[in-house]
Amino acid sequence: MEKLFGLQEHGTTVRREILAGLTTFLTMAYILAVNPGMLGSIEGMSKDGVFAATAIASGIATVVMAFAANLPVALAPGMGLNAFFTYTVVFGLGYSWQIALTAVFLEGILFIILSLFNVREAIIKAIPGNLKKAVAVGIGLFIALIGFANAGIVVNDAGTVIGLGDLSGRSPFLALLGLLLIIVLYALKVPGAILIGILVTTIIGIPLGVTNIGQGWTANDFLPKAPLFFQFDFSAVLSFKFFTVFFTFLFVDIFDTVGTLVGVTTQAGLIDKNGDIPRVKQALLADAIGTVAGAALGTSTVTSYVESTAGVAAGGRTGFSALVTGILFFLAIFLSPLFLLIPSAATAPALIVVGFLMMKAVTSIDFTDPTEGIPAFLAIVMMPFGYSIAEGIVYGVLSYVILKTATGRVKDVSVITWVLFVIFILRFFLS
Repeated sequence: MEKLFGLQEHGTTVRREILAGLTTFLTMAYILAVNPGMLGSIEGMSKDGVFAATAIASGIATVVMAFAANLPVALAPGMGLNAFFTYTVVFGLGYSWQIALTAVFLEGILFIILSLFNVREAIIKAIPGNLKKAVAVGIGLFIALIGFANAGIVVNDAGTVIGLGDLSGRSPFLALLGLLLIIVLYALKVPGAILIGILVTTIIGIPLGVTNIGQGWTANDFLPKAPLFFQFDFSAVLSFKFFTVFFTFLFVDIFDTVGTLVGVTTQAGLIDKNGDIPRVKQALLADAIGTVAGAALGTSTVTSYVESTAGVAAGGRTGFSALVTGILFFLAIFLSPLFLLIPSAATAPALIVVGFLMMKAVTSIDFTDPTEGIPAFLAIVMMPFGYSIAEGIVYGVLSYVILKTATGRVKDVSVITWVLFVIFILRFFLS
């Protein structure tokens, strides 16, 4: 493992990487329950089939990331993209789920081509240095918000948009207890503080009734389920409406992945002196391969997961931690009832703590220059406010180009950044 992943070179150990991989898996294992529940609501898409597709596609993409890119980044069907697949493409536009899978499949094929020709890599390099740091901070706030929401600590509020939930409820109480445990362990520099917090909180949740122990399990519950192999329909490919669906999948996935890779590698200290991500081409290729595999198996777009930052916070620095996560996804095919025991109240504290850890990058952003600081600020706040990593990047890039142009500093804007600016402007008219 030392030679394969360069553990010593990255200042890590086998034990630390295993803990990190397990931590990442536990913080994103919810997708194994959420994705089948969402896509499984579509007539003809069985929950068992979607579960198998989710686990296998996540395992394939994450293992490819481990060996090809040697980065501590895990992948799975993306939240938001699965909602778009279900509620907009199928229920809203009336397309069959087979046509929706076809759009995802073609998107993945195009991603492979774009990755091989370094187009996606060029997009990442075109993002200005201060904006890259802002992306990491924005993701931190975004996932902290997800953690608070998953635990019921913050909820929708008709009067104030967002407000505090009922903190006396069992789930919020358990999450706050878990948060207290993790921050104390972290302050005491206990190795694996986040993982310990998740496991202990899950156990405490049993008597509280938050962690639900399955009743009457049989051997059949642990048998692997068959995915929905190659269920494609190309009949609508040439229609404008299909192109709109295809473009939306393409846009959101490109910039969610870009943002996640920037955020995770920044937190892990893997960004080089030029602000570039190592082996980014291979990382983007892993994402593209995962999307193609996922569509062929019967699930929505596979993308890099921001929850990988939890594994980085636990010490993950190489692809070995991603390999551990990928193997756990494959094992989940056989042990799904056990993995699905972990409640969101147990993983929510981990996301909140990771949000704190990712705030560190804000101290190195240049806020004294308005043409740098304002775009960085907008990128940061629009991620939690817009509930989208992609939206944060959009508003950051748009304001960056506008301010540089308005102040006569057009030379600071690269050609590719101008191309992104035009694409983002067009998106407002096409969406």
